[in-house]
Amino acid sequence: MHIKFIRDKARVFPMVAAPLEVSSARVWHCKYETLAPLCQFKNVQSLVIANYPDQTFELLSGLSKLEALQVLHLPGVTSLEPLSELQRLRRLSLSTLPSWDAAGKLTLVDSLAPLATLPVLEELELYGVVPQSRLADDLCRSLSLTRVRLSKYPKREQQKIRERFAA
Repeated sequence: MHIKFIRDKARVFPMVAAPLEVSSARVWHCKYETLAPLCQFKNVQSLVIANYPDQTFELLSGLSKLEALQVLHLPGVTSLEPLSELQRLRRLSLSTLPSWDAAGKLTLVDSLAPLATLPVLEELELYGVVPQSRLADDLCRSLSLTRVRLSKYPKREQQKIRERFAA
């Protein structure tokens, strides 16, 4: 079952009658104070979120069947470590809002190393999401990545990643 919540003005995430039947979900520009109820969707395989209100990805770490995750605008997140629990994740896209991109704003994270440990991660997009070091070296340790796309990294860093992975 697919569920979607689009531009919901409610502050509280709605209750879903059968959360274990949800295989895909879209939460798009809603006003929820937290997305913590997503942790009930234990069988979700694909998740798209725009405007991630929480400070950590910890609430997603228990979604063990997740294969595709896209998060647009994650201003409070500083650690990608909880994503290392998503052992089935094949595609990951993390990005800032287009308006942030135009203004040169970034989401700074501690490290990209947790992403390199994901055993089946094939495709990674990081648009405006960068580590403090502004380096993507940690990604070169991945044994599964085949495609990496970056923005807001130094040109030589982007070139290095293009040479290592198909862009």
